[in-house]
Amino acid sequence: MKKKALLVIAVLMLTGFGIQAQGWTVSGVVTDEQGAALPGVSVVSKVTNNGVVTDVKGNYTIKVIGENDILRFNFIGMVPRDIEVKKQRVINVTLKNDACEIQEVVVTGYGTSKKISFTGAIRGIQSISRSSSKRKAQKHPAGYFAANHYEAEFNTENYASVSENGYKQVTKSPLSTFSVDVDRASYTNIRRFLNNGQLPPKDAVRVEEMINYFNYDYTQPEGKHPFSVKPELAECPWNDEHYLLKVGLKGQNIEKDKLPPSNLVFLIDVSGSMSSANKLPLLKSSFRLLVNELRPEDYVSIVVYAGAAGVVLEPTSGKNKKDILQALDQLNAGGSTAGGAGLKLAYKLAKENYQEHANNRIILATDGDFNVGVSSNGAMEDLVAKERESGIFMTVLGFGMGNYKDDRMEIIADKGNGNYAYIDNLQEAQKTLVSEFGGTLFTIAKDVKFQIEFNPSKILAYRLIGYENRLLNDEDFNDDKKDAGEIGAGHTVTALYELIPLGAKDAKDWVKTVDKLKYQKSKELDDADASNEWLTIKLRYKQPDSSKSILLEKAVSGKVQKFNSANDDFKFAASVAAFGMLLRDSEYKGTVDYDFVKELASGARGKDKDGFKAEMVRLIEIAESLNTRFVSNKGRY
Repeated sequence: MKKKALLVIAVLMLTGFGIQAQGWTVSGVVTDEQGAALPGVSVVSKVTNNGVVTDVKGNYTIKVIGENDILRFNFIGMVPRDIEVKKQRVINVTLKNDACEIQEVVVTGYGTSKKISFTGAIRGIQSISRSSSKRKAQKHPAGYFAANHYEAEFNTENYASVSENGYKQVTKSPLSTFSVDVDRASYTNIRRFLNNGQLPPKDAVRVEEMINYFNYDYTQPEGKHPFSVKPELAECPWNDEHYLLKVGLKGQNIEKDKLPPSNLVFLIDVSGSMSSANKLPLLKSSFRLLVNELRPEDYVSIVVYAGAAGVVLEPTSGKNKKDILQALDQLNAGGSTAGGAGLKLAYKLAKENYQEHANNRIILATDGDFNVGVSSNGAMEDLVAKERESGIFMTVLGFGMGNYKDDRMEIIADKGNGNYAYIDNLQEAQKTLVSEFGGTLFTIAKDVKFQIEFNPSKILAYRLIGYENRLLNDEDFNDDKKDAGEIGAGHTVTALYELIPLGAKDAKDWVKTVDKLKYQKSKELDDADASNEWLTIKLRYKQPDSSKSILLEKAVSGKVQKFNSANDDFKFAASVAAFGMLLRDSEYKGTVDYDFVKELASGARGKDKDGFKAEMVRLIEIAESLNTRFVSNKGRY
């Protein structure tokens, strides 16, 4: 009898354990201390290591295995929280800011050189004099105001200087030529600043990358070209004397199972500067998402670098995900940063395992803070420019804050036939490496160049909004040796021009004249007078494995539509451009203010399945609040 009783107890215990192991679903909402929803919060089970991210409304749902499970809630700029599940089915969480409010406003100075250091607040804040702060606050715009500071002893973020494009007179400069740009890093970096209670440095704001962060409803390409071209012309919302031209490109979508095989080299920075939670730990979680997308025909190698570079995983098939994930999990941060040596080794490994008609690509993940060996921007540019002829493409993923080297990352991506994204949370990793898998990792056209010729009988002057770091000489358009940008599968690319038509009342405010030339005759308008065309768009691109370019040409004519009659894509792109001009405190922002931008963006969201456009409206509100605080405080310091 006793044995039977023990058997029954054992069965019950096993049954109970089975029920507990089976687990249940926990859901809830994550907010900040003001009750605002927090999208993109990482929610991870510390027992299973499975995780999810909160949606745009802060909601999450996750499977737990029992009462002993612990959920970790983590969001950049906020104190992480660990919560025991116990018997709970609903767990709502409030996260607190991980930044100390300071008594003084710290405004940092910036030079005008091509390399600019963004220096945030440091622990020695009390040593900064009130008079010094006052002088700097009067000299620099609101974009340099730092509302909070972090535990880091020093903040040395670098951004390439951006000198905003001005107006070009059509009779003097009829052609506008630039390289396509599909990078989106600037927008997510700006989001990081705003979520951490800071307005971004002026040169961190690259307007074209903000616009191109969002996908637009452009038509799929038809015919022989791998992308479609859609021009639209309407009144300018921030200056009723001007027009706004939008040119949209849509890369061909390719189903995942039809994508070519990949030879990928993960080049991962494991130096000491990568030890914080928003660097190597976030990087490893991000790469786990990517590994789950790999197919058996895809191969991955892993190269790491700290004081030196080494191979930690030889080429491994995507069917052996466990081996790849195990190699990632074993990575730890420590030591100095030999980024140049890492790049050389990654290229060597990629070339040794090069596959014809495949996607041969290095994925560099780092904060960009190289300090051993090849480390200058010029030397890094020479290194990757030389290697791009090997047919190996580059994807650069940036992580972290405090010592972030945006200028270097941009160079490596641009000169290495690649693209560049900044990963500020796991939700962004999901977007970049899973939802936009094809666009991020598979190039469908390289060396893509724009050249637009404007009709002087209709347009007095034009201004390209953004793309300052992508401008080309007019003669570069027909030069197939000149490097330009790449477009990935399914990518959308948008360019905006502000146009001053003939007869605009404010033309004299923007178009500067010079004295009449003595030795040269003035250009006369000839056949252009009889044309109904506003402009002609020309594009050149190469197939990924070709060295000869293909020309695509399209003229734009017809009536200029009212801005209110424009579609949601047009309006939303305009709202993003206006937001960028506000963050840069642009002299071209016209009548724009934060209320206007917020209203425009809110009304033009259209289809917003993932909530990224709604998130921008929230960021506009944060920027408005921070800007108001700066304006109200600058007279006090």
